[in-house]
Amino acid sequence: MAKVALNAPAPDFTLTDYQGQPVSLSDFRGKQNVLLVFNRGFV
Repeated sequence: MAKVALNAPAPDFTLTDYQGQPVSLSDFRGKQNVLLVFNRGFV
């Protein structure tokens, strides 16, 4: 996996959602987003 420079936009990538449909990072560009991160270090 290539490294991303600090303060640089994330490269576009595509994953499959739970219904088997492709979803790209670019699909969310310009929209309000929420990122949830669950850290297991305190469990």
